[in-house]
Amino acid sequence: MPSSPCAGTPLDGSMVRRFSNGAPRHGTTSSGVLVNHVWPPSTFLGRLRHATRDELLGQGTPITYPPHRALLQQGDESRHVLLITSGVVKVVASAESGYDMLLAVRIAGDLVGEMAAFEERPRSGTVLACSDVTARIIQVRALEAFLTRHPDAMRAILHMLSARLRWANRRRIDFRAYDSLTRLARVLAELSQAYAQPLPDGDGKRCDLGVTLTQKELASLAGLALNTAEKNLATLTTMGLVERRYRTITICDVPKLLEFAKVVADNPY
Repeated sequence: MPSSPCAGTPLDGSMVRRFSNGAPRHGTTSSGVLVNHVWPPSTFLGRLRHATRDELLGQGTPITYPPHRALLQQGDESRHVLLITSGVVKVVASAESGYDMLLAVRIAGDLVGEMAAFEERPRSGTVLACSDVTARIIQVRALEAFLTRHPDAMRAILHMLSARLRWANRRRIDFRAYDSLTRLARVLAELSQAYAQPLPDGDGKRCDLGVTLTQKELASLAGLALNTAEKNLATLTTMGLVERRYRTITICDVPKLLEFAKVVADNPY
């Protein structure tokens, strides 16, 4: 099992408040299923109609995980998916050389483990809890039956898979098309589009990145060596595009960062 990228970088309180539950909880049923809950629009649950979402939240078995626990293990041949209902997780993959790479960050409302479940192949990565996490274990056959009954859910999952493929394709193109500084800026810009929260003093331009990532993890997402990512992050700070504080990154001017990174103003997720 790869070492947890979350170790030594605990989530700050603001991140736990923002993404542990997606949005303020309005109520639960007697079985603990969330109702009247606003999920982030970039997530799988956020793309569903209310009735479809409520039924999906009643599927499967609820489970909880403590911080740094593996929810799914690379190489495992289990055939279930996990619907994250609170908390933040990171998806990492380990090469035979021992190198660990951060592939993605997922939050409450996201679905994880679908690739191996649908393809009936071993898991391609390990999913690690970065906070207390709750989820629902849904077997792939039950999910397939649910998608058959609900065309809007089928469209939502196709949208989700397409968006994730688009993200992966962008990283491959970036590797050859842009210099290292632009590649890091593009990762920060696209993460901010998916997760960032506006700051009250920013006139809509300043925002917290929204996810706590180490410089090593940012380097991994951008396909950079750690020392290159550190230098580029310092350059972006000098340019006034970002500010760095302990465990947090603030985007100082989102429109300028998008322009510098050559990122169109849409949501990559």
